[in-house]
Amino acid sequence: MDPVTLILASASPRRKELIQQLGLPVEFAVNSADERVQENLAPEQVVERLAERKARAAYEAVGPRANAVIVAGDTVVVYGGEILGKPKDEDDAFRMLSLLQGKTHTVYSGISCIVCATGKVLTGHSWTRVTMKPLSDAQIRRYIQTGEPMDKAGAYAIQGLGAAIVEKIDGDYFTVVGLPLAMLADMLAQLGVHVL
Repeated sequence: MDPVTLILASASPRRKELIQQLGLPVEFAVNSADERVQENLAPEQVVERLAERKARAAYEAVGPRANAVIVAGDTVVVYGGEILGKPKDEDDAFRMLSLLQGKTHTVYSGISCIVCATGKVLTGHSWTRVTMKPLSDAQIRRYIQTGEPMDKAGAYAIQGLGAAIVEKIDGDYFTVVGLPLAMLADMLAQLGVHVL
């Protein structure tokens, strides 16, 4: 029997790198899902709904197919009850990083998997606490000038230069990067796809 192919519904270079670590064949699908959600949702509901919406959009494009599973993810940063997505501009990135510096926040990542042959859907989320170092306004501005914060939830990338501004994490590192691999492996196992 052919190995199952994972079809990642994401343009994120980070998610592309991570999913390949599972050792299964991987293809990539363009995600054109609407990422707007109701404002009164809890963070775990936001990441699960958006991940599932992205997965469903890819599934509609791919259609029924043997030995394939769509995988989609979504990540948000939460501090003080505010969900921090990707910054709109440099001022928004500065606002977010100023809020987070010297404090602990929570990162939520949702994953949704759809079995292409049957349409079976499995969706879940994980969360991790992240403590950021105290930063001066000048340090924040220098980090923003690198361009790295501009397409990242919470305006930082723990897997990049952002590692220099994170003091510690409590939980799964890959949740912060945007694709919790241990959880994804467990979800795939529930769908009959075994990584190990």
